[in-house]
Amino acid sequence: MTARDPAALWFHSPRPRPDARLRLFCCAHAGAAAHVFHAWPAGLPPDVEVCAVQLPGRAFRLAEPAYTAVEPLVAALDAAAAPLLDRPFAVFGHSMGALVAFEWTRALRRRRGPLPERLCVSAFRGPHLPDPASPLHRLADHEFVATLQQRHGVLDDALADPELRALMLPVLRADFTVLETYEHRQEPPLGLPLHAFAGSDDRGVPPAQVAAWALQAGRGFSLDVLPGGHFFLHTARADLLARLSRLLSAPRAQELP
Repeated sequence: MTARDPAALWFHSPRPRPDARLRLFCCAHAGAAAHVFHAWPAGLPPDVEVCAVQLPGRAFRLAEPAYTAVEPLVAALDAAAAPLLDRPFAVFGHSMGALVAFEWTRALRRRRGPLPERLCVSAFRGPHLPDPASPLHRLADHEFVATLQQRHGVLDDALADPELRALMLPVLRADFTVLETYEHRQEPPLGLPLHAFAGSDDRGVPPAQVAAWALQAGRGFSLDVLPGGHFFLHTARADLLARLSRLLSAPRAQELP
């Protein structure tokens, strides 16, 4: 891939594996960049290549405006991913990333493109459920930060630093605009296995809301509740990757308990 190749902008492989059996596309939570998944290859099977999604507005794409609606975001992501769908793949998304992963999978189905072997969603309510929280993307900066910390435990240190705060707030606000303006459109359940992960102590997205993903599954559903709050993908990373490794190593027709 060259610098002018859209795939090079949109996807980062922390450990490229040209002969990988399967690609795992990973979509991060609001405000985060692809580096969230930098250490993941070490915890996954050696025949799985991690392809982390790098959205505009962060990391080396900092100068690009962040998306504020899910439809154009998914359309651009889908176009950039085309050359990487030449082998079996799965998709994982955490929090906002779960919504992006879900809508991308539905976009692939609508255009009759290749579908992932498995969709894995984490720390996000079933997408058909209304958002129970009041919107915050229009709040003043101090209210925005305070509400984020209360709901999801956003790190005080990162947002307390004036320089980091100036970099993070615009993309966080854009990402929450994506989340809070999302309107679910009814479509048939996905015809593929769907696996959900929840944090046992997640105050913003409790396991019962994550369990509602079962309505979107057409070929089997599983829910794993891992220890931790909203960001258990960091605090319980080893447990999460062990479970993902089992799922990604299983034949597509086999469903794990």
